[in-house]
Amino acid sequence: MEPLEHRRTLIEDRLVEVVDGIEPDALSDDVRHVALSGGKRVRPTVTILACETVGGAAEDAVDFGVGIELVHTASLVIDDIIDRSELRRGTTSAWTEFGHGPAIVASDGLLGEAFALFSSEPAAMQVVAESMVELGVGEGTELEAKPETEAEYMTLARRKTGALFRAAAELGAIAAGSDTFTVEALGEYAERVGVAFQIRDDVLDAVSDAEELGKPTGHDAEMDRPSLVQVTDLTPEEANERARAEADRAIDALETVDVVNTEAHGYLLDLAEFVVERTR
Repeated sequence: MEPLEHRRTLIEDRLVEVVDGIEPDALSDDVRHVALSGGKRVRPTVTILACETVGGAAEDAVDFGVGIELVHTASLVIDDIIDRSELRRGTTSAWTEFGHGPAIVASDGLLGEAFALFSSEPAAMQVVAESMVELGVGEGTELEAKPETEAEYMTLARRKTGALFRAAAELGAIAAGSDTFTVEALGEYAERVGVAFQIRDDVLDAVSDAEELGKPTGHDAEMDRPSLVQVTDLTPEEANERARAEADRAIDALETVDVVNTEAHGYLLDLAEFVVERTR
């Protein structure tokens, strides 16, 4: 088994364990549909890799990684309701499968389980709470005060997507017992990776086939959502260049960290490349 796959197995096994422990069964079934329907598990993988990069053990960061994945999944459930998206991760979205009420309850259940995983560490609770505030501001901005310039879009992307990526890496550093500088540096790395991820997502929405992508495409234009392609006159190629610039800055931030585990560090470097080049 490849080392990175081993880390993902740790995440999946713990995620299944958490979901299986949810009561009542109806809530567990709804949460299982959204939490175990696939996904790249990028954020929890970042948590584990960040922890290992600075000397921690993968097992020390698994709960925090699963927690941030649950927070992310909860936000996707609500996004799909707002956007009226019928597909998520190649399957039916929660509201399509169960209706609006059960979907909202499932989102609440995901958040409850997430915070239970963070509750033993005050610093982790603070990091996640701050990221959720940023996420909420970003979502509100997207609905009510759409960005009109590239700079405003970048601020939105840092709040809407970058904040949870930042939290993922900072949680890994916290799990490893890192100092404030290291927590911040890994957070900056991940935030910029998240922004690059979001820009690439915008490009894929504009140019990809829905079946290949695993979710509806053309949604940003249809819903008048503020993607970088919609807000500016940038071509998809130029938008990809913006994503590349963010990925390069992410790598610069990562290089300021004292590396203990070179393998994990290498995977974080690879991730900065992957988010720019991915096709799904």
